[in-house]
Amino acid sequence: MSGRGRTPVGGRPPRLLPHRSTARPTARPTARPTARPTARHPQILRVRGRRAAWVPPLLLLVAIVVIDYHTAREFRIISWLVLVPGIAAAICGVWTTAAFAVLSTLTYLVADSVLPNEYQAGPADFALSAIGGTLATLACAVRVQAERRALHLEDVAETIRRTVLRPLPPGWGGLDHAAVYLTADVEAAVGGDFYDIQPGPHGTRVLVGDVQGKGLSAVEAAAALLGTFREAGYHEADLATVAERLESRMVRHVAHVTALGREDADRFATAVLLNFPAHRPGTLESVVFGHEPPLVIGAGEVRQLPPGDALPLGLAALTGTTAPPPVRRTPLAAGETVLLTTDGVTEARDGIGAFYPLAAEVTRAVAADPRAGEPRGLVNLVRDGTLHHCGGVLADDTTVFAVRRRS
Repeated sequence: MSGRGRTPVGGRPPRLLPHRSTARPTARPTARPTARPTARHPQILRVRGRRAAWVPPLLLLVAIVVIDYHTAREFRIISWLVLVPGIAAAICGVWTTAAFAVLSTLTYLVADSVLPNEYQAGPADFALSAIGGTLATLACAVRVQAERRALHLEDVAETIRRTVLRPLPPGWGGLDHAAVYLTADVEAAVGGDFYDIQPGPHGTRVLVGDVQGKGLSAVEAAAALLGTFREAGYHEADLATVAERLESRMVRHVAHVTALGREDADRFATAVLLNFPAHRPGTLESVVFGHEPPLVIGAGEVRQLPPGDALPLGLAALTGTTAPPPVRRTPLAAGETVLLTTDGVTEARDGIGAFYPLAAEVTRAVAADPRAGEPRGLVNLVRDGTLHHCGGVLADDTTVFAVRRRS
């Protein structure tokens, strides 16, 4: 969020965390795989699904023996067998590395003993081979431990991401939807952007927003808002009441963080809250909390929803009134798609500092091909356009979310 404490991450490629409903070819699965790679069974050097990491060190061992046998007796390279367990330590498991350490030492003994005494390498090189194999096995054990720890941390990050950005089933709440989530920090699984759909007896509610700042504290605030949205969005009949609940939750979250004495207490969030009423299919209700208004894409045309008068979540007290924010009602024809983005899209800059022209690009694409207005086509279009415009270097977390009533 520009102007609110965001720091560009220069020179680092964005990390793509797509939603299950997008079904893109580069998608990273949101569901946990049934069989994950482990440090003991690395995924490198696999042939037709079978592990082949043992092949390179074995080929090296055979090559060293063959070359040593076919060269002059004064030229000995049998001591190079110490490289075999070293290669195995980098790509194989602990037991495989230990096996190569023993095999290379035994091979050294056999190959060295067949030569006359004056050409034998002697016990010094034998000790080098044995010590090298032992050290390689220990190094492999350290590598395996680090890989297991990395996998555990990845699982923790994935759990956090799925808690904040829960997977949305196809057609959830009677809406066709698609999403793209890009984090500016390549090491982060989730940032301050958030989105969700909550169906209920009073309609289907949609929330897209962006917490000021970045880091785990922004994720914490996003999780608090989403928790409130999922409850209030289901139970409350009036969208204005849902908006009030979100404002109250943000204020209480800031008060809690302030009481803890943390330095990140001055949080707020921009957001768009939508409602697709169950009893008025031709109407869209919206509350915009200081966020970029959504675009509505229809039959060859693109229009912007009213911007609204609400301040970002957590700042309503600045208005000096306790009245709920106004709810805007807009006609929504069948087949029209609502496109919501965070400022990672609208504030993406090119090499000369120009912002990404979102509305113009979408209008041009829809005019050329009406099918571009479908949710999946829209999010792919905006994702590719944003990354191309900024040269693949995002200065902010970026969310593209498109929803449309199912026919």
